[in-house]
Amino acid sequence: MAFDTSESGRHRPAGGYPRALARLDPGTASAPGRLPLAYVLPLRADADTGGSGLTGYLRELSRWVDVIVVDGSPPERFARHAAAWRGLVRHVPPDPALRGRNPTALGVLTGVALAPHEHVVIADDDVRYDLAGLRAVHGLLDRVDLVRPQHHADPLPWHAWRDTGGTLLRRALGGDAPGTLAVRRSTFLAMGGYDPDVLAGSLELVRTVRAYGGATAAPAWLYVRRQPPTAGRPARPAYDEPARPGWLLAALAVLPAAAAALATRRPGLLLRAGAATVAVAELGRRRAGGARVFPAHTTLAAPLWLLERGVGAWLAVGRRLRGGAPAGAAGQAAHTTRALRRRLAERRPDDLVLWVETGAAPAPVRADRLPR
Repeated sequence: MAFDTSESGRHRPAGGYPRALARLDPGTASAPGRLPLAYVLPLRADADTGGSGLTGYLRELSRWVDVIVVDGSPPERFARHAAAWRGLVRHVPPDPALRGRNPTALGVLTGVALAPHEHVVIADDDVRYDLAGLRAVHGLLDRVDLVRPQHHADPLPWHAWRDTGGTLLRRALGGDAPGTLAVRRSTFLAMGGYDPDVLAGSLELVRTVRAYGGATAAPAWLYVRRQPPTAGRPARPAYDEPARPGWLLAALAVLPAAAAALATRRPGLLLRAGAATVAVAELGRRRAGGARVFPAHTTLAAPLWLLERGVGAWLAVGRRLRGGAPAGAAGQAAHTTRALRRRLAERRPDDLVLWVETGAAPAPVRADRLPR
């Protein structure tokens, strides 16, 4: 298991929580035989739940944990969801007291505030936990403030196969960006949640916990299934890459390197680079028993994913040069841990909790207690 010990050392609130995050009664304990665990599912307005089997999954999930669906759907779809999920989950709209441009983050902020337990799983609508995975996350949260499980796609249509190539590369090089996280509710509230104006919400949450002094774990052996959509997507701008400068530079280098190899009539360089990429992906596949959930042929997708990421990186740079992300999109990709640590150390009512309409804010965390 990977623990970020350099960022460990837990802080607890020195003052009150933001009202929009903590004003609601977390409720009572679960019935006997159920896990004392809350499951928050933020549902975007454009989420298509028609053929995803989500209702069946929620029915199974509700037997084990307390489920909160924060539904940003339009009124008619919201009403259909309410009828379908009545008695299974707590179904609510995003808290109108919150503001921000990332709707998923607004759903997370709303759902964690409503969670009736200290341990909270946050998952996209395509994530499919089993009971063993929930138990593992629950146990890990006894020791750390945030858990990053490893997702894997099943089934594997062509676009999920291609994206799995990127998953394997990230596993080999330090960890993937999953569609699910788990947090301690007290830590989440004490640090004032996280900024809902960024594109890479999961990365922002992880970095905020670290900046706050929380301990995180990325167990490479904890596999959680994602059910990919049947339809793929074309190459799109990689707006989240600026949050990871190393990955951005690598992605930007792909197309010029390929063009140079072709211009100098040295295709062998491309073949060797592709073989090296597949070899790195294989290391990621074998890490922590990954071969049991990642088929061997998925390593062949790594060069294709890298090429698509290179195209997406240049599209993102071009869009930024022409004036930024599309209208209505979230702002920057994510803040650096250093910037978040500064904001936490100097926290004011109009700073870290800017997105919460509240007259009170947590007391500042002492700078001498923040990790260096």
